[in-house]
Amino acid sequence: MNWGNFYAILGAALAVIVSGIGSAIGVGRAGQASAALLGKQPDKFGNTMILQVMPSTQGLYGFVVAFMMLIKLNAFGEMVALTEAQGWILFAYCMPIAIVGLISAIMQGNVAIGCINLIGKQEKQLGHAIPMLVLVEIFAIFAFIVSILGVMLLQIA
Repeated sequence: MNWGNFYAILGAALAVIVSGIGSAIGVGRAGQASAALLGKQPDKFGNTMILQVMPSTQGLYGFVVAFMMLIKLNAFGEMVALTEAQGWILFAYCMPIAIVGLISAIMQGNVAIGCINLIGKQEKQLGHAIPMLVLVEIFAIFAFIVSILGVMLLQIA
């Protein structure tokens, strides 16, 4: 068994799984808040949907990192053989989006709940609500950049 490839693929899997769990939690919680508001004010569907979808991006970032890892390893053809050290390095590069993706998606879901409540009281505040969500998103973007650059720039022979 090639342990280097195992560690790299494990990192890719965790990037998808952990960030995806965070996104599912964030979107799910925001969806509950949206459903509660829409029961009283169904005309606010468009605004609540915009706010609810925001925590889903972290799962997308994890998916992109994992997909780029599979491309780097040529997983769809004759797979590149990694040393154990290279596998651990690639595993480590997958962890920023996994961990930050998990936490930021959950936190962004919490902010989305507050924003949905705000829209329920003052619909014209959507323009103020979105930057609140973007501030949380920035940290996921930083982690995504670190993960994707690490995976893509590591030289493997």
